Amino acid sequence: METTAPRNHHTLKQLMKVGGDGGGGDPPRRKPLIYKHKQRKEEEEVKLAALAISFNIRLRSADMPLPMQERALRHARALLDAAAHLRRPNPTLLSRSLKKEFDSVYGPAWHCVAGKSFGSFVTHSPGGFLYFSIDSFSFLLFKTEVHLVSQTP
Repeated sequence: METTAPRNHHTLKQLMKVGGDGGGGDPPRRKPLIYKHKQRKEEEEVKLAALAISFNIRLRSADMPLPMQERALRHARALLDAAAHLRRPNPTLLSRSLKKEFDSVYGPAWHCVAGKSFGSFVTHSPGGFLYFSIDSFSFLLFKTEVHLVSQTP
């Protein structure tokens, strides 16, 4: 006597291939969006670390999104490379250029201190702080909030 399998019966291989019960049930599980965001952030961190190594940069402290950090590191490295022919690059010109770059791209009010030796204690806006060194120069880049002062008649 012959028996046939029920119509909804699928082999294990078929179930694995379809990714569910084969009968239009739940779709296959996907990795949560948070996992993808975390993975992307880790990839950006690795990219930034590789950039820092290749540019001879030492990141000292940061409270800034990774793409902004990358922009600052690339700009500062380009400034020092352009001033390589000088015996002593001018720290005022270096800090002015980096400040103007960030003011023009990310809006006011960015501040930059550059040099071989300096002390500082600053307050910054959230997500707007970066302290790093390239070769023997250190750079402190930070943002503060701008409040318009109303004039009284």
